Amino acid sequence: MNLVEYPDSELMMFSLADTLASELSSALRLHETVSFCVAGGTTPGPVFDILSGLNLDWDRVTVFPSDERWVPETNERSNARLLKSRLLTGRAAAARFLPLHADTPMPEDAVDALAAAIAPCLPISVALLGMGADMHTASLFPGADRLEEALDPDAPILVPMRAPGAGEPRVTLSARVLEDAMCTHILITGEEKREALMRAQTLTPQEAPVRAILDAATVHWAP
Repeated sequence: MNLVEYPDSELMMFSLADTLASELSSALRLHETVSFCVAGGTTPGPVFDILSGLNLDWDRVTVFPSDERWVPETNERSNARLLKSRLLTGRAAAARFLPLHADTPMPEDAVDALAAAIAPCLPISVALLGMGADMHTASLFPGADRLEEALDPDAPILVPMRAPGAGEPRVTLSARVLEDAMCTHILITGEEKREALMRAQTLTPQEAPVRAILDAATVHWAP
């Protein structure tokens, strides 16, 4: 794990956006199309705002979330809704977006079709993930019903997931897909999450799911 610490959140957001843009540009020089996997939640919003105005070949970039709550895009808790309002605007509106939700009662009804759409975009070119104070990343939660399956080296691309405190049923990229990303970044803020990050390094992926991807990740932290 590479930990980069910043004196304040604003500087971190601008620096991280610059790093992500540079990595996407480098990938575009080598490949006709690239993939950009991103976390939901409010923390990466400022990074998305900056990226959306940058001059990249966005029409050659496929964006998809690392996980999704099983709610329609009209729901304020939808990651797709957040990404379309904060990232896929301005110049970045030209990017292709792959949702991780379908109009079915439960994620199990659509997970195979959703995974088939993601498969041609793997391995992920650039990933921007988050981490909760409980040391979850994407929707890989401690105590989740299918965490063992999602952590398995032979796990499918997508795994439906339910966990105490997670609210709605979810679908998440498996640990192996996230771990295989060419460039992986984790964005966290605050002392509580920094302490959780330090603790995660001493635990198993079952106890701290973010541990499954830490070795290959650069973690960006600001107070």
